Amino acid sequence: MRSLLPYGMADFERRGFRTDRPAARAILEERARSFLDGFNLAAFRWSDVHEALATVPAENRGFAYEGAAMYAAYRDLPNPRRDSALHRLLDGPGRGYPHLIHVGAGWGLTPVRLPAPLRLPGTPLLRWLALDGAGFGEVFFGGLRALARRSRRASTAKGAIRLAGCGRALWFAESADVTGVAEIIGRRPEAARPELWSGIGLASAYAGATTEAGLEALLAAAGPSAPAFAQGVVFGVTARVRSGIVPAHTELACRVVLGADPDTAVSWADRTAADLEHSFDAAAYQEWRARLRGITAARQAA
Repeated sequence: MRSLLPYGMADFERRGFRTDRPAARAILEERARSFLDGFNLAAFRWSDVHEALATVPAENRGFAYEGAAMYAAYRDLPNPRRDSALHRLLDGPGRGYPHLIHVGAGWGLTPVRLPAPLRLPGTPLLRWLALDGAGFGEVFFGGLRALARRSRRASTAKGAIRLAGCGRALWFAESADVTGVAEIIGRRPEAARPELWSGIGLASAYAGATTEAGLEALLAAAGPSAPAFAQGVVFGVTARVRSGIVPAHTELACRVVLGADPDTAVSWADRTAADLEHSFDAAAYQEWRARLRGITAARQAA
């Protein structure tokens, strides 16, 4: 397939990521390549973009929609409109991937250094996932130095949201190594740790690349940030359920970390967002996450 984004961008050795965990590395590199597939498919087959994205294996299709959203955000830069490229991507089969599409739109904020978030359509509360995507891209491209810089900016709602994306990228940078993740987060300022652990929870549930023992170790390593880690798992599970494709590793994370089935986890996400979903305020998104952390904290204490 022709490409605008070269597939070498997903190579962990080139990125300076951990390469001593070959099994986890292979899984996470495959996820990253699917993102690049999505961008490139959208670039060359925009007229039938949903059909093109349907050629990506089902378990990785969300990552492809994420990449396609980055491309759509670029298309919208000159003249964002109600009938924008992002609107088109969110329509039809894209309705199953609203979380990934919003995250992918935020990726575009990293290399071009535009203000965030972009004006995103249809789902006011989820628009803040663009900041999460920008945080992911910042660390994916900039490595642990970028993580250290961003970790000093956790005091605002927007800074905290972006840090969660940095945590997701850390999962990739450390090739899902529990000890490495915990050590790096432990060196970050205390205020940053819950947000980083939230990102780890989302990545471990959505992207996978760990085991039951690994999930248990993550939960223990999160310590006081365990409710935030579990909140991230809820987000990852919810995104998978919305797509209609729930892999075994997502069900495992749901059971081990939340002690619940995926449909129950989605009901928590829906219930806690019910009176917030029309808000465009970052504080509403933070309130949503705080409510979910209250549920997960209560379950962990039971």
